[in-house]
Amino acid sequence: MAKTSVVQDYQHPQRGATATLTNDEKIQREAIRNNIRRPKGFTVSYHANPEMEDMHFGRNHPMKPWRLTLTNKIVMSYGMHKAMNVYKPRRATPEEIGKFHKADYVDFLQNVMPGQNTYIPTTQTYMYGTGDDCPIFDGLWDYCSLYTGASLDAARKLTSNQSTIAINWSGGLHHAKKPEASGFCYINDIVLAILQLLLHHPRVLYIDIDVHHGDGVEQAFWSTDRVMTVSFHKYSPQDFFPGTGALVDTGPLNNSSPGAHHALNVPLNDGIDDDQYQQLFKDIIGPCVQIYQPTAIVIQCGADSLGGDRLGCFNLNVGAHGFCVQYVKNFRLPLLVLGGGGYTPRNVAKAWAYETSICIEADLHPNLPAHMPLLEHFKNEKTLFPKLDSAKYENKNSRVYLDSVVMGVHEQLRYLQGAPSVQMRWIPPDLAGLRGELEKELWVEKVKGEREGDEVD
Repeated sequence: MAKTSVVQDYQHPQRGATATLTNDEKIQREAIRNNIRRPKGFTVSYHANPEMEDMHFGRNHPMKPWRLTLTNKIVMSYGMHKAMNVYKPRRATPEEIGKFHKADYVDFLQNVMPGQNTYIPTTQTYMYGTGDDCPIFDGLWDYCSLYTGASLDAARKLTSNQSTIAINWSGGLHHAKKPEASGFCYINDIVLAILQLLLHHPRVLYIDIDVHHGDGVEQAFWSTDRVMTVSFHKYSPQDFFPGTGALVDTGPLNNSSPGAHHALNVPLNDGIDDDQYQQLFKDIIGPCVQIYQPTAIVIQCGADSLGGDRLGCFNLNVGAHGFCVQYVKNFRLPLLVLGGGGYTPRNVAKAWAYETSICIEADLHPNLPAHMPLLEHFKNEKTLFPKLDSAKYENKNSRVYLDSVVMGVHEQLRYLQGAPSVQMRWIPPDLAGLRGELEKELWVEKVKGEREGDEVD
């Protein structure tokens, strides 16, 4: 009796085919299923450095950079990366960061070590705003330079017309001040990105939908009319960080200052719902764009304004949060989309993935792809649109109150005498080197021509 192998190699009945799909094939099928393709007429870029995902503020700290891992897994599993230009940006240099932040503060961030005592007994404060909210952790400078580098890279892609929409979910840290850290934020990448945009754009509109007031960005541009800031946030000076952003806070008190009335605040109470928020956003952002006429828009999509957030107090669902991105995108202006707050990682990831789909005009199936890595971390909510408006917070925003807020913002817009004009009398630094090279080439050609003329004579 001939001996045969008990276990034989399985032969797939179709020649050249494999028994199971590879992960790439599953992603390709998911992309086809969701009709994901490169958008026509505009380009979207996605800026992400995987090194950001390894950072750790500390076990009990609410900021979890791991939320970026979940976001990227959802984006990749749906196949959305196939519709975008994906970049791994370089770190920002100390010189680039120093265009806004003070040199001594930048030097401190580069050299401070975990465990180093930064407490100042005489003033009972911590050096440069560090402490419980902004701890010194291993890799701090890498963290700062990575997310800032991504925002700068995204801004440059917009100014060079390589992208129409540029996304950096690791950015949007809006509390950092020129000389210090604040509210989990060390470097204000938003300010630096806007400064980059201002090299080419006369006016930039900054919109902030984080549950916390975008105080750092607002303060940075108080002295100019080339940036208008609009912040939608919970306002309660006594018990909610940072305690700023009242309706009457509209920039410098001196009306002769160019920045007067260019900082608009939309103070909200606990529990605002989807319908209220979407209507409010339209009623305010529409007139801002019409009157200010920005040539570029930056939107900070802090996801702590979602219902059920660990530090938030609104009752918004993913769809309402994404509505803001859709509304702004419809203006068809160069758009920089940034992350921000958000302290329930699974919900943050879903919101940012959904907003990525809005940018590429993809209509996603609500069920998270079964082949997605880390799917188990979403437990029983394996849908892109979980129910987050379970009224954890009582809605304290009456129709009368919201109408008064809209009226107050419209009143501030009346002070603006149309869109400010800008005379570009100086050459942006990024173009100075190119101009020098061109002038040198022209000079060489001129000298060469003169010599050839002399030889003919």
